[in-house]
Amino acid sequence: MNDSTILRRLRLFLLALAGLVFLVTPVELWLTEHFDTPVQFIPFVLCALGLIAVVLVLLAPRRGTIIGLRGAAVVIILGSLLGIYEHLANNMAFELDIRPNAVAADVLLDALKGASPMLAPGILAFGALLALAATYYHPALAVARTDVASTESNATAQTA
Repeated sequence: MNDSTILRRLRLFLLALAGLVFLVTPVELWLTEHFDTPVQFIPFVLCALGLIAVVLVLLAPRRGTIIGLRGAAVVIILGSLLGIYEHLANNMAFELDIRPNAVAADVLLDALKGASPMLAPGILAFGALLALAATYYHPALAVARTDVASTESNATAQTA
């Protein structure tokens, strides 16, 4: 088995794993009734965005779809960071509600261990990182770079 076959299979595995993350996470969110407020719908939208981007790259691994996947991954990571912040802020608010005289530093550890799991939104960032890893030095991007380089060398040769 040559290197290109191994890399192709590894890319496929990473994309399939990322797609699985974006497919299964909304099921867990739905089962935990993660839809009480409008901000709780954000992870559903991010999962749909990630799944669509991954499927597009699997079906048509072209420069445009790969760049689109990379853009979606950045948006998903930012959304994941927002989710981590939201979970921490909600846990802090709860802890300060039950201990109104406490300062934030006193309840921080309890907030980190609170009812809203801090790292749960991190699964979206994990899926996005898997998708990004699958596009690292993707051949579809290299072909475009080679075309640009050959076009530039042809233009240089014609002007000389």
